[in-house]
Amino acid sequence: MVEGLDRGPDGRSTDIESGRGVPAWLAATLNYCTRCGAPLTFGPYDGENRHRLGCDSCGFIAYVNPRLVVTTIPILDDGRVVLIRRGIEPGYGSWAQPGGFLEVDETVSEAGIRETLEETGLVVQLGEIVGMYSRLEAAVVVIAFEASVTSGTFVPDAETLEIAPFAPEAIPWRGIAFKTTRWALRDWLYRRHPELHPEPE
Repeated sequence: MVEGLDRGPDGRSTDIESGRGVPAWLAATLNYCTRCGAPLTFGPYDGENRHRLGCDSCGFIAYVNPRLVVTTIPILDDGRVVLIRRGIEPGYGSWAQPGGFLEVDETVSEAGIRETLEETGLVVQLGEIVGMYSRLEAAVVVIAFEASVTSGTFVPDAETLEIAPFAPEAIPWRGIAFKTTRWALRDWLYRRHPELHPEPE
């Protein structure tokens, strides 16, 4: 992290400071070198401008990068927003937008369309990017697309308790599962329905 720089709007959705290295829960899973099997150690390494996880035996540097989560805000023809009530942790029983991890063999757009279809039964056409949101504590970056529903019917999958459309003024804010969902919905409202004056928390 460069001191004095603004974290940017994607930093709104995280609670911890930048530049603190790999989250402890993730570091605990990274014990051995994937190249030679020797233990990894955290510290300074030649050619690196910050401490890294590295292997003292073979010199391999285990770069730890965030995972990408692709989500959508599906919009019906009548302007209502489709949300899912989660059937798994984290956020069991709370509302979120459809989404999931990007697979290594698909594009970001393909992931958004696939995840929406899997979790809602709806086919969507992706539109503008609503925003990107960093969750340092979870080691993820969430990207949210506005999406137009083109076909399909509500079909919840095994991880979804319920699918429901909400008018923009009736979004269930108190029941939202994640900060990233809250910020994505607020950013979408600022863009599409500024008359509702959504207030960030």
